[in-house]
Amino acid sequence: MRSNKYEIDMCHGSIMDKLISFSIPLMCSSILQLMFNAVDIIVVGRYNVSQALAAVGATTALITNLFIGLSLGANVLAARYFAAGRDKEMSEAVHTAITLALISGILMVFVGLGASRFALELMDTPEDVIDQAALYLRIYFVGMPFFMLYNYGAAVLRAVGDTKRPLLFLAVAGMANVVLDLLLVIVIPLGVAGVAIGTVASQLVSSVLVLRCLCRSEGSYQLRISKLMIKWVYLKRIFQVGIPAGIQSTVINFSNALLQSSVNSFGSTAMAGYTAANNIMGFLYAAVNSVTQACMSFTSQNYSVGEQKRMDRVLMDCAVLSAGVALVIGVGAWVFGNQVLRIYTSDPEVIQCGLEILSITTVPYFLCGIMDLIPGALRGMGHSGVPMVLSIIGTVGVRILWIYVFFPHNRTLHFLFISYPGSWIITILMQVVCYYFVRKQCIRHLQREHSILKEY
Repeated sequence: MRSNKYEIDMCHGSIMDKLISFSIPLMCSSILQLMFNAVDIIVVGRYNVSQALAAVGATTALITNLFIGLSLGANVLAARYFAAGRDKEMSEAVHTAITLALISGILMVFVGLGASRFALELMDTPEDVIDQAALYLRIYFVGMPFFMLYNYGAAVLRAVGDTKRPLLFLAVAGMANVVLDLLLVIVIPLGVAGVAIGTVASQLVSSVLVLRCLCRSEGSYQLRISKLMIKWVYLKRIFQVGIPAGIQSTVINFSNALLQSSVNSFGSTAMAGYTAANNIMGFLYAAVNSVTQACMSFTSQNYSVGEQKRMDRVLMDCAVLSAGVALVIGVGAWVFGNQVLRIYTSDPEVIQCGLEILSITTVPYFLCGIMDLIPGALRGMGHSGVPMVLSIIGTVGVRILWIYVFFPHNRTLHFLFISYPGSWIITILMQVVCYYFVRKQCIRHLQREHSILKEY
């Protein structure tokens, strides 16, 4: 049962209303994070040059998700210990996760400072924007420790059903980001450097707030700075789920970087159009990913207490919720695409490029939500490797094939982005087969554990 008003009992009672209660604040949190980037793009696009708009967008495909993927492992492990009432393991897992966040964040600072320009060159970033893009990326990576601490801290809170307080923390950080962007671009004309500084400062605010929340918690997930450490038994379990998830996100980002490289070949105008359209698609992803996160947390808790039928119901309810939300937002983005794109830029050529991309990606976006749900459920059961391989084959493989085999014969933005819905459909088919066999294996494992407990 819940010990405070922020926690959600995921193992008893109705499911859909709890999924909605969990998902909506998480959805809003993800949208606020995207709005950090949106504010950057809008401010620079309105008060600077279009090349600066492209420079900000050129960085998005390069931010690695490998260590962020590890936070999913921390979420699954914490949810499992919390539902089973294993307070000692829960506490040690939390302290291991936060220590890992700090170490990986510091490591990312050095990676970002050293490899930013090289990575941009690999993407064939045009000469007229590469200097500004490299500057933005280097400053952005300085804030990675704050970014990592917030995401891992929020993952622990999500494990117990608390998605409301992370939303509050991001709202405060978002306000700071808006104020600093306006100050450092309009009042003090620092351009791309100004929006990067504003983003880093907002990440510092959100990380301090989430760590303060964990320190003041009364439950088994209370954080004590003096107890920060790495326990290898928990680190191994975090890695088992988190590394495949992180590799999957990283490799998919690599395929997106290849796709952006193809967009870059159309010039700065197409880059800016893709930046704006991709930001809109980011809001769609935030919506469906919040349901995927709910599916993972609910599945993990119910798996830990042996609720097999409830796990199946969680997946079905999540599929209905994800498809419904994606269809509503996706159709809205398509119908009102012209008006929405005008928020980002007034350049008609940039808007036209953005509309061309939205016309093929937004309405079928519900397929992306369903595609991500099945790996989310499998990660909740502790299986992350096979869905990673299938996602890479289905998503990355199809897009690489499309870019290098089919796209050269029909070089238009519309034809290039057909690879999105095509890759989603192929990946869904493979993930469904994977889920059927892994679920059977998990049920046998639960039955064996139940039999052993009966003997004692």
